[in-house]
Amino acid sequence: LQELQSSGKGCFLLEHAAPFSAFLTDSFGRRHNYLRISLTEKCNLRCQYCMPEEGVQLTPKSELLTTQEIITLARLFVKEGVEKIRLTGGEPLIRPDVVDIVGQLYKLEGLKTIAVTTNGINLARLLPRLKEAGLNAINISLDTLVPAKFEFIVRRKGFHKVMEGIHKATELGYRPVKVNCVVMRGFNEDELLGFVGFTRDLPLDVRFIEYMPFDGNKWNFKKMVSYKEMLDTIKQRWPELEKLPCEASSTAKSYKVPHFQGQISFITSMSEHFCGSCNRLRITADGNLKVCLFGNSEVSLRDHLRLGASEEELVQIIGAAVGRKKKQHAGMFNISRMKNRPMILI
Repeated sequence: LQELQSSGKGCFLLEHAAPFSAFLTDSFGRRHNYLRISLTEKCNLRCQYCMPEEGVQLTPKSELLTTQEIITLARLFVKEGVEKIRLTGGEPLIRPDVVDIVGQLYKLEGLKTIAVTTNGINLARLLPRLKEAGLNAINISLDTLVPAKFEFIVRRKGFHKVMEGIHKATELGYRPVKVNCVVMRGFNEDELLGFVGFTRDLPLDVRFIEYMPFDGNKWNFKKMVSYKEMLDTIKQRWPELEKLPCEASSTAKSYKVPHFQGQISFITSMSEHFCGSCNRLRITADGNLKVCLFGNSEVSLRDHLRLGASEEELVQIIGAAVGRKKKQHAGMFNISRMKNRPMILI
């Protein structure tokens, strides 16, 4: 990429020098070089904003993508220009063959980054093997630094395992280790300063995420703490907070307290969307392609694969779905009324 420009309106993707797949370019010129693949709908936690309290109806195993199908689709997307794949869930690290999947992805020519988003419970145990298999980047979800509150939010024990995973990742040289924190009024907005303090001595990027509406998470506007409000709170304590330049197609606005090892970022999906530079696509565990996290239109790649579609046909189907991607997602009030999957199933 040429030098990246940043402006008050965020970052804009500049032209690639190399030709980019027409199938992964939408009608607004956005080039989708980042694919998120869900490995499972299951999770070993029950976070309040992610999974409805009564749980979700899991898809029968026969309807989930097999390892071979995941690799086949990944290979197809990488061939068309995807450079980064992130493995998600559910909780991806409970899939028994996750290390094998990372190893097979690592062999795909043209793929530059293999990342995982995890709740961290199994991370310390698996990370040495994952790193050896080729895992380059880690995001760990953690919404509180208070063990008792952790149990309340995730409805399970395991705080110390998550902390152990974070430290293990820094020990093994991951830079930065991203920590995802969903900020909810009445839950954890009083911990913002504690999380910023967490970046003092560790190479973390703590990412504060605006609370987003999903099916069954009882979203309401009052629970959302906006990026501006979070920033004000943090600046009162650290007025010297400095803004960092951002990358093209970045979803995060990043800041740093001078002399701290790590940094903080804000994911402003609700108050200031970043649809204009969106470069990501998603495949759900049951094999559906979602071109927008908040859109409810999906196309089943699994069904086409199992009916014996050729590579060319699959690429056409993917291209058609990407071509239908809208300019931006609905505003936050409309999203909260739309039918979509619970987050755990995306």
